[in-house]
Amino acid sequence: MTAAPIILASGSAVRQRLLAEAGLTFTAEDSRVDEDALKAGFAQGEAGRHANPEAGTDALALALAEAKALAVSAKREGALVIGADQILSCEGRRYDKPKSMEEARANLLAFRGRTHILHSGLVIARDGAVVWNLTARATLTMRAFSEEFLDAYLGEVGERVMKSVGCYQLEGPGVQLFDRIEGDYFDILGLPMLPLLDELRRQGVVET
Repeated sequence: MTAAPIILASGSAVRQRLLAEAGLTFTAEDSRVDEDALKAGFAQGEAGRHANPEAGTDALALALAEAKALAVSAKREGALVIGADQILSCEGRRYDKPKSMEEARANLLAFRGRTHILHSGLVIARDGAVVWNLTARATLTMRAFSEEFLDAYLGEVGERVMKSVGCYQLEGPGVQLFDRIEGDYFDILGLPMLPLLDELRRQGVVET
């Protein structure tokens, strides 16, 4: 009996790199899920569902991850399909990836001197059903940087700033934005690797 193939339901270069560097054999397939429509539908039904807004954001991240995993799983019989998503919340407001440099600058000014949370949702699906899921959080506090620093930072990283919901990559100049970081490194990158690898071992597709 051969192990089930692993599919990452994502076009994220970061998530693909994390799996590859962990030594996993997998393929990647974009789920083509309409995230904006899912978020809008979730928001419409959210009132009263979660007394704690952070719990609501956890649930949304998980719902998005599940939709991605199930969309690919429905077409790939027998495969273990990994779906992942990440949402940033800051003082009760949720943020998406910026669509322009101007929006990125505005978001970073909103985060400046404040603490924000990265909410990750992670799902494994097989044959159109969820077999495992997880939510995780990381808490990050940006320092009160100057606008001169911000201009220099944006000039250095350029449009890469739009590739992450928080407008930074900790493995680069983005680390200079912070005073304090609490949470697992992989949770910050949007793919909680340690629990994922543990579950893949349990599923028999990674050596124990």
